[in-house]
Order: sequence, then structure tokens, then C-alpha cells
Amino acid sequence: MAPWRVRDLEDGDLDQVVRIWEEARDTPSDPAVTLAEVVSAIRTDAPAVVAAVGDRIVGAAVSSTAQERAWVLRLAIAREWRRHGIGSALLAGLEERLSQAGVRRIGALLPEGEVGERAFLNSGYTQRPDLSYFEKVLSADSAEATILDQLGGSVPESGLWHHIAGMDAEKTLIERRLVLPLEHPDAAERFQLVPPRAVVLFGPPGTGKTTFARAVASRLRWAFIEVFPYQLATDPHGVAAGLRQLFSRVAHLDRVVLFFDEAEEIASERRDPATLAHRVTNELLKLIPQFRRGERRLLICATNAVRSLDPAFLRPGRFDYLIPVGPPDADARRAIWTRYIGPDRLPGVDIEALVAVSDRFTPADIEYAARTAAQSAFERHLADGSPSGGARGGLTDDYLRAVAQTRTTLTEDDIRAFDHDLRAAARV
Repeated sequence: MAPWRVRDLEDGDLDQVVRIWEEARDTPSDPAVTLAEVVSAIRTDAPAVVAAVGDRIVGAAVSSTAQERAWVLRLAIAREWRRHGIGSALLAGLEERLSQAGVRRIGALLPEGEVGERAFLNSGYTQRPDLSYFEKVLSADSAEATILDQLGGSVPESGLWHHIAGMDAEKTLIERRLVLPLEHPDAAERFQLVPPRAVVLFGPPGTGKTTFARAVASRLRWAFIEVFPYQLATDPHGVAAGLRQLFSRVAHLDRVVLFFDEAEEIASERRDPATLAHRVTNELLKLIPQFRRGERRLLICATNAVRSLDPAFLRPGRFDYLIPVGPPDADARRAIWTRYIGPDRLPGVDIEALVAVSDRFTPADIEYAARTAAQSAFERHLADGSPSGGARGGLTDDYLRAVAQTRTTLTEDDIRAFDHDLRAAARV
């Protein structure tokens, strides 16, 4: 046989390693550590080694560490390469790396007769018949709830979809492309329609991209996890490792919307291979296809500038749709103003005047101006006892003053940039 060598496990080895683990089982007993747990450890850069013959992987060993204690999670060797000392060599390579990490005690849990048992004995490991292994398997609901809580996710309150005022064009498009195929998977399958797995919402700041993403989760009754790029930077192994850890944990969830705001921070155009941004973008490009394998998961990325994303993200195959969420038009502004003014006060307000002077307002701007006007009317009522309704002109003046005092979110440059992206990138 050709010579083999032990080296660190690399990203490109994972498919071969998983295949060995799946094919090399010798006992009917389940392993103490699941394959998903092993893959999760790999993605967090836990010490792992492989035995390679050229480009072929013939053995692998993966560990996890906790201060001075480490566990060998899985040891596997291709059948035709057993009894050649590979198991012992893999353990020696793993021990070297663990020792450098400050580990002083290494343990392993194996079903009786499992492959690798002889390698442990030959490498100086001691069996402990005085120990008993205890295990409790939580229900799927309990395990998912724990992961969801750790990731700061939850199922949004019901009704958010119906609370979106105006923006009817965007709402209809998102409902048709995203919500309906996911709500009715059986009907979609009948027409050979694959429900979306990943989409980009793009548009100027404040136009409601986050609101739409959360409302989709509310409509589907799926969990919603919002991720900000700065949160990933807290991972001690870097942003790329933080991404791997996040996607690994989300893989254990069923029915989830994973939402990235400011996606350009982790998916920017690759220019210099030596930069952190280049490595992070590469990592996300590798993770999205894995995420797409889940049938009841949806990735939504929001960006203010779709042109700043790496072109690889914009090609079909990673994101199903690139959906614009632009500034509200006159009809949308009318609906948004109506919602925030309320039916009791609406007869006292010249709504068309407000629509005309709020041309460049986002939904968030309108909400702020409406709240400012309501505050002014409230304070005046407490000061002089004026009725809450008031004359049409007086109430309108409250809102017009509030509009004049509101600093708009959008600039002319924002509008021009969005129009450019709309022509160049939208895919709906």
C-alpha cells in the first residue's frame, strides 16, 4: 500500500471524513457522540487530524477541549487501511496538538467493539470499568428551545404580517415568492416548485427590510433569529469561526428564519485574499449551500447596497431572489400615516397634505413624525384642556410641524443608488 501521513484536518476534507465515519461502523450500538456533534466541533476549529494517502483520506480523529480536559469524539479508519498503525498515529498526532493547547487529560467513550478500541489500548489509554456512563436525551422541543434561547431567537408574536401598513407592492411580492410556497409545501411540490431557501432584501436604510423579515417568520409561525455582524466578532477564534458555529447550531433547529442585517459586512466583494473580509466572505459562500439543504429553514440577508456584495452571492444557486424594498410611494405613505394617526383623529387631519410633504420619508420617519405630533397634542391637552380631537387645521398643523422637524433618513444619493441597484440586481 502507498504511504500515508498524518496532518491537520482541512475544510475540504469534511465530505471524505463523514463518508468514512458512515461506512466504517462495526457495531450496531450508537456512538456516544453523534455525527452532528462531531461536525460542529470541527467547525469550531477543535483539534482534528486525518491520515491521508495522496488526496484520499483514510482515517480521521476529532476532539473537543474544555480547559485541561479533552475528549476524543470520533476515531475512524477506512476498512482496507486497518491494522497498519493508522489509529495509533492519529491519536499521537491529536495528542501532540492537544498538549500544545494545555490539555493534560484525554478521555474517550466507545461502544464495546467499536473500531479504534485497539488503537487506544496500544497508545497507553486505560479502560475504566469502575465508571458508568449516564445519558439523558432531551426531547427535540427542549433541545431546540435551549439552542434558540442561546441564540437570542424566538417566534415573533402573531399578526405582524397584517400590521404592515402600505408597501403593498413589496408585501404582495414577498408573500407570493416566499410565504406561500413555504406555507403550502405540498402544493409547491405538486408543481415542482422548490420553496425558497435564501433571499436578499435590498433597499435604502429604514424602508422596512427587518420588519418584513420578522413578519415573514410571524406569518409562518417559525422561530426568528436576528444576527448582527458585530456579534460574530466576539468569537475568540474570529468572525469566520463565529459564522461556522452559528450555522452549525441553527442546523439543529426546525422551522427557522435566520436574518442577517447589514449583510455587506460579512459578504463584501473579495479583493485582497490576505484580508479578514476575504476570509469571512469565503466562509459564508461555503456555508450557504449547506444551509440550503434544510427544507424548513429560510435565510434572509438585508443590505442597503446590494452592489457592495460579492458577485458570487448574486448568482443564482445561493440566493433564490433579490427583492427590492424601496421608499414608500404616495399610496404607501397614505396608508402608513393613516395607521399611526388612528381612526379617531383621522377626520381632523388633512392626510393628503401630509402625503405631499413626506415624499422622501421612510416608514420609520413617518412613525417618528406621527409620534412627535401626538406628543405635542397630548401636552397641549394637559396644559389647557383642549379636546383630543380638535379642529382639522389645528391637528394638521401638529403633523406638519412634526414633519418639518424630522430629519429624513434618505438622501438623494440613497435614492439614486437604490434606483441603480433596482435596474442592475433585482431578481424577483
